[in-house]
Amino acid sequence: MSINSTHAETAMVVRYQTGLNAEGQPLIRQKSLAKVKESAALEDVYAVATALFSLLEYPIVEIRRNSSYILTEE
Repeated sequence: MSINSTHAETAMVVRYQTGLNAEGQPLIRQKSLAKVKESAALEDVYAVATALFSLLEYPIVEIRRNSSYILTEE
């Protein structure tokens, strides 16, 4: 059985810390930005994320690039 994959979408996901809870654990939120070009370099995705989120008062915890693919059987 042969499987084909077709790129569906790519998104940039940025996780950031908004504070601490009552137990002192970090409160983490995330924001996803869709429609990132599949051909975008990792360095460019990182640079855009850090530039955009530098406008917020919250520190970035993690930057992800998520790509989704549609799998079909031949």
